[in-house]
Amino acid sequence: MKIAIISPSKVHLSEMTQVLQGPTPQLLQGQSHEVLQVEGGRSRLAEVVREHEPNLVLLDGMGRDPDELLPVEQITAEYPRLALIMLCAQQSPEYLMRAMRAGVCEVLTSPPTPAALLMAVERVSKRAIGAARPQRGRLLAFMGCKGGSGASFIAANLAYQLATDKSVLLIDLNLQFGDALSMLYEPPPALHIIDVARDIDRLDAAFLAACTTRIHDRLSVLAAPQEFADAAELKPEHMEAIVRLALRQYDFVLIDMERHLDPLSIRAMDLADQIFVVMQAGLPWVRNARRLQKLMQSLGYPAAKLGWIVNRYERSADISLQDIENTLGITQAHAVANAYRDVSAAVNRSAALLELSRSSAVTRHLAELARSLSPAPQENRSLLERLFQRARTGTAP
Repeated sequence: MKIAIISPSKVHLSEMTQVLQGPTPQLLQGQSHEVLQVEGGRSRLAEVVREHEPNLVLLDGMGRDPDELLPVEQITAEYPRLALIMLCAQQSPEYLMRAMRAGVCEVLTSPPTPAALLMAVERVSKRAIGAARPQRGRLLAFMGCKGGSGASFIAANLAYQLATDKSVLLIDLNLQFGDALSMLYEPPPALHIIDVARDIDRLDAAFLAACTTRIHDRLSVLAAPQEFADAAELKPEHMEAIVRLALRQYDFVLIDMERHLDPLSIRAMDLADQIFVVMQAGLPWVRNARRLQKLMQSLGYPAAKLGWIVNRYERSADISLQDIENTLGITQAHAVANAYRDVSAAVNRSAALLELSRSSAVTRHLAELARSLSPAPQENRSLLERLFQRARTGTAP
């Protein structure tokens, strides 16, 4: 379990760390704990939780002032799975009641005895381990290696595919010419990403949701601004705060990025679990893809972090999928078929291709990519597959 200890006392930090990492199998049932020491008071709480996402926080140095509980209540509301133990020199029944209402699991005397600390952590561990750490969604970034690659179409329609059974947020980081929302929804957005940046101090799950455009129950879009001049207001730290919060609220967060690299796009790629480069099977795209690949390598991104999508692919193309894979030195590029009529109809109607043409080859290829990113659980095997497994292994399906 990951434990963060926040205390204004270096002595308390050292003593509690030694207790939690010492040989105490009879109390901790053989569990090992990763302990993070943070010198400071309650003002460090939000920073520590957001940056390190611990399972448990031990917050030392609290007094008896009820106003001290406000940051505690705010962070436990934002992270409902977080376990928090407060350490107070003095306690009163009224203060204890307020602390519990603020989301605190337990209140111990500061400094705690080793036995009291271990037993409290063990109680929290039994009910919180495996569930306490906030679940994190996957962050996927999409970048065209050349104008007209179709990255916005791919990102928007893949988001729609993923949202058939997952919660998804699509963020448009093409701040001057963003059109990710228009791939799925015709009216302009009421609010957009710059509205979040302008009020970043208010950022929480409710505010983020209010600034998105809801496509359906499982899919929302955080649109780009409508005015060019607004784009400069979004800073890398704003974007990172938005993304980190979104990853706690959604199963998938997809970012439609601009083609040029700047501090904002690099920060987004640093955060991404996977970066998809969208290209076509033509020499200008392949040349730019190779340049972009070298740039990604210079930024320290491992090859496994990069995914490659060849859009509008035709088997009769002069440059084959195998040629592209050989040039880039990769084992697999995802091909998306060329279905100009189907795609044009969807784009012109601001509608997801899945809703207009389920039989399209593009729909099928995007569905295959979505399944590779979010495979069905084992329980969803067909009855025939389960019966075959039972006959082969002699086990229950």
